Amino acid sequence: MTLFKVEFLPSRKSAIVPQGTVIIDAAAKAGITIDAPCGRQGRCGRCLVKVGKGQVSDYESPYLTTKQIQQGWVLSCIAKVASDLVISVPSKPEQVKLAGEIATARKALAVRLDWSLSPAVRQFFVELPPPNLEDNAADFDRLKSAVATKLKADSSQMSAVSMSLPLMRKLSQSLRKASWQVTVVVDTRNQEARIINIYPGHRKQPLFGVAVDIGTTNIVINLVDLSSSRIIAQASALNKQTACGEDVISRIVYSEHKGGLKKLNRLVIQTINELLGKLAGENNLKTSDIEQMVVAGNTTMTHLFLSLPPWYIRQEPYISTTTQFPLVTAGELGVKINPNAFIYCVPTVAAYVGGDITAGVLSSHLFKSDKLNLFLDIGTNGEIVLGNSDWMMACACSAGPAFEGAGVSCGMPAAIGAIEDVTINSNTLEPTIKVIGDTPPLGICGSGMISALAEMLDTGIIDKAGHILKAVSSQQSAVSSSRIRLGEHGAEYVLCWAADSGTGEDIILTEIDINNLIRTKAAIYAGITVMLKKLGIPLSDIEQVLIGGAFGQHINIEKAIQIGLLPDLPWEKFQFLGNTSLSGAYNVLLSQQAQQQAEKIARKITYLELIADNTFMDELTAASFLPHTDLDNFPSTKLKVSE
Repeated sequence: MTLFKVEFLPSRKSAIVPQGTVIIDAAAKAGITIDAPCGRQGRCGRCLVKVGKGQVSDYESPYLTTKQIQQGWVLSCIAKVASDLVISVPSKPEQVKLAGEIATARKALAVRLDWSLSPAVRQFFVELPPPNLEDNAADFDRLKSAVATKLKADSSQMSAVSMSLPLMRKLSQSLRKASWQVTVVVDTRNQEARIINIYPGHRKQPLFGVAVDIGTTNIVINLVDLSSSRIIAQASALNKQTACGEDVISRIVYSEHKGGLKKLNRLVIQTINELLGKLAGENNLKTSDIEQMVVAGNTTMTHLFLSLPPWYIRQEPYISTTTQFPLVTAGELGVKINPNAFIYCVPTVAAYVGGDITAGVLSSHLFKSDKLNLFLDIGTNGEIVLGNSDWMMACACSAGPAFEGAGVSCGMPAAIGAIEDVTINSNTLEPTIKVIGDTPPLGICGSGMISALAEMLDTGIIDKAGHILKAVSSQQSAVSSSRIRLGEHGAEYVLCWAADSGTGEDIILTEIDINNLIRTKAAIYAGITVMLKKLGIPLSDIEQVLIGGAFGQHINIEKAIQIGLLPDLPWEKFQFLGNTSLSGAYNVLLSQQAQQQAEKIARKITYLELIADNTFMDELTAASFLPHTDLDNFPSTKLKVSE
């Protein structure tokens, strides 16, 4: 039996253990406890340790990020001792941060490819016969013939092999430097073969692509291995366009000013390029190694990304430039991937129902469901789709960015440090908060706002109109709390005192914040109501409610119904799907069949323009209370509210 010494830092405790011992057991023998809340299944990330010296075995995990693996982190419940080791056990704050990174990676990895793997871009090795006096074909003709021969086994219908002029300028020298042995990257879309890159020799590195969700507030990118469908990493950032307006209407207005369209285009490209640089840097790649991009976004965001004027989207009769976008190369747009790589934008439905919804319908499978589905994408714009495999109708309402963290005093996206759930003691008015990553809170995200609003209503801190009350009536007496106070911008409630927060400042919800949240939830509910009435369908006929959007998976159904955001239906009818826009873009990136289906979906959906419907404003006003002016619409909360 081979024995090895395992030393643990910073305690310098050690243990002698047999080869193959799991590190967490070696730690226990040394008198060190490493928590593994998931029961040693390698999922939670709380048992991460860092290998300083020595070798471990069986350490592979799909949940570790590339950066963590490169730095030597392993899961101690999986990795086994294979030599003498020096192991660093992180402090609790560092452990929480690392676990949060794993949770984010696991969320990204949960995206599923629902189609056969058939990306438009592929690579293969070709060996060309060098030219001579008897065989004097041009360099490109020689390469074209080899590519056509290679493709014939996969597709005999390829009508042409082509190449861009910039790439052709380098062709002759590239072939000769590589001794006529090269790896060719080809885009095989639309029955054509477009050579987009040439590498010397037999390239072993996989092909990379990116799926991009261009949100009005946030942009998210998945870096994907096109040959295996594996999501390697994910990155997100605030859309830099927010400096020019929080919603699509304000962006359109800004674009109408001199130089406005150019600036908005530059800002979104800059945000994407910075995220691409981050992904490439953390995964030892060059951004030019990325050979394909698929983008999903609402109609205005897609127009601004392509520098198409969105001016008429906000003017009656609300028409976009196009709903089907041309393929464009990265070089044309200034996107820092392979300049010859094509960028595909998922088609839109109408002025206010974009490619993000097309992608959402694709990834949610609504388009092939026999059930009557209500699909909701709750973001800066609230889009709604009703239908099944036979028919689909969509509408959109300007919900505002409140639930995405913008326009709220302490709002933030659903990331580490965000308050995601709130309960309030009705006797003391003291809150209990749950924070993503179990860290000191930095702010509050959409799901936290929903639960806080419901709790504040339930405990009497606010009334049905969203006004903060100075004292709360209990069965014994009026209850007051120092958490209810007059702040710089009016009445507010303190969720977390500065001493306990991660920012050193109080985390609050103001009456202004609450009014923004009520307007947002009212717009979404009003849109649902108008569509159902237009079609003559009772709410009870809906068999399934599919919820997409960045924070959908965190929502508490009961509390969302309690404030009137979601319709009052049995809880089992609700499914939370996460970022369906990104998931749809991912499927289109990896499957030409998915791309074709997305185009069919966009053509099939019938668009209902709410602005032209006189009943929308009436429904919006009725829904601008908690939960609604007509409590018969919310029977499950009616008794609680009336009490």
